[in-house]
Amino acid sequence: MTGALNGGTRLFPIIGDPIVYVKSPERLTRSFADRNMNAICIPMQVAEERLGDVMQGLSAIGNIDGLLVTMPHKAAAFGYRTTYSERARLLKVVSVMRRNPDGSWHGDMLDGLAFVKAQIDQGADPGGARALLVGAGGAGSAIAIALLEAGVGELVIHDSHKACAEELLATGASLGRGKVRLGPPNPTGCDLVFNATPMGMTKSDAFPVDVALLDASMFVGDVIAGHGTTPFLRAAQAAGCRTANGDQMVEAVQDMMVEFMLAR
Repeated sequence: MTGALNGGTRLFPIIGDPIVYVKSPERLTRSFADRNMNAICIPMQVAEERLGDVMQGLSAIGNIDGLLVTMPHKAAAFGYRTTYSERARLLKVVSVMRRNPDGSWHGDMLDGLAFVKAQIDQGADPGGARALLVGAGGAGSAIAIALLEAGVGELVIHDSHKACAEELLATGASLGRGKVRLGPPNPTGCDLVFNATPMGMTKSDAFPVDVALLDASMFVGDVIAGHGTTPFLRAAQAAGCRTANGDQMVEAVQDMMVEFMLAR
């Protein structure tokens, strides 16, 4: 925490529902303090149907310099930005927003970048790799774009909701980077295997892929944070795979968020 709160303190709320599980307020506030900034990140419980009211209020508060956006608001919050990154434009979602000089909002999506950084930090090599991505929702879409930008040679996308998978296929193909196709959740022949679904948040969940098909040549990553090593990752480790978990993704995004907020 900062040494003192006063009239000069800059605010960076994180909005979501539920908000009780987020770790960013403590981590981001510590990062601000490490940079000698008089700033804090504060959690705000915002119901989906109240986002418009909240955004109107936050926009009117002069000492709010940026916002962190978590579920379920990432898609809806895109509608409140004036400017945006190319990633945000492609995905039509935002995970962070900062003030433009005129007080309007600039949005970006950092989740995919953070996920890929966490994988690389733990030993994954996306360059030229064949990757299987299970999950084409908000997180999966961001991860897909980041994987293609990181140089994967082939990206196989699977989602039980075919429309989501097809939409991500079109978005990924539009980048002109690597081969992108739809396929079953079969990791055979893949170098990288990633879960971008909620499967694994409860003990009764099925695995996103058949873990009997995993082998030690594969790197396996899971987007689920706050649960440590998920059953899926434990099965992957038992097969000899190197792994990265969602908590490592959360750690990877901290510096990215600070740098984004400071780039005003």
